[in-house]
Amino acid sequence: MPREAGQNGQGRSHMQVIIHAGAHKTDEDKLVRCLMGNEPILSELGTAVPHPNSYRKLLRDLLNEGLQAGLPADTRDRVLQAMRVPEGTERLVISNHGFFGTPRMAVNSGQFYPAAVARLRLFQEILHLDDVELFLGLRDPGGLLPALAHDARAHSVADYIGGGEPKDILWSELLARISREVPDMPMTVWCNEDTPLIWGEVMRDMAGVEPTLRLDGEYYLLHDIMSRSGMKRFLEYMGDKPDMSEVQRRRVIAAFLDKFAEEEALEEELELPGWTDAMVDELSAIYDEDCYAIRQIPGVVVIDP
Repeated sequence: MPREAGQNGQGRSHMQVIIHAGAHKTDEDKLVRCLMGNEPILSELGTAVPHPNSYRKLLRDLLNEGLQAGLPADTRDRVLQAMRVPEGTERLVISNHGFFGTPRMAVNSGQFYPAAVARLRLFQEILHLDDVELFLGLRDPGGLLPALAHDARAHSVADYIGGGEPKDILWSELLARISREVPDMPMTVWCNEDTPLIWGEVMRDMAGVEPTLRLDGEYYLLHDIMSRSGMKRFLEYMGDKPDMSEVQRRRVIAAFLDKFAEEEALEEELELPGWTDAMVDELSAIYDEDCYAIRQIPGVVVIDP
């Protein structure tokens, strides 16, 4: 039976630590739940995915403490012990859409996640023996900003962002800021709108396993957006063709979604004062351009469909 972290904390070899920090209003913990569902095979391969209840409050308190007064020398041991990380773990995956703050803190001064750099530096301090990487799902601001405003109980998007123009709030600014201020931290990002096509790849990249490894839950999102009959036919089709490449699987998923997607499941409408369809369309066009700019930022890997 593997020994738990903390029993010999100073002697532990370093790990790769994946910080999945959301963004807010993207996968809503589906990613970490799907990875936890693969615990038997992932643990054999050296990847640990502890339950979020074991670390979310602890890390929130430590991040707040670290910003105010610094961190004790034994912080890493405390964290790994709380998460019950087995000895021999090579890769640790932790996930929380709130790592960079609450929905109310997600946008300020014309930026996504103003606190991101300070908190990532604290993660590096907490996990000072480890290689920390950031994984982040992005979302079209045309739908994200009203959703965040709603969760923050703001009266309007303008009230929520507190000045400036929504069109100036860019994901590329956040990622360039992290790249500049935390240059030794690799980043992997993807567009939330693409996740039905790339969910399996996101899971495997986060877990650090081979691209050919089949994981439970890699079609999880399709259940929410495809008709029951379409999903049944899709799973039968995929079951008959287990050796498909990643590209072939994506083409099949796209074809089935084209035929069997339930349109109402793909739509999300939040009516807030002053927020119009024209603004949503404008922000979506800017988002497309911004996603191209992101590909030029040093240290950023983009998972594309």
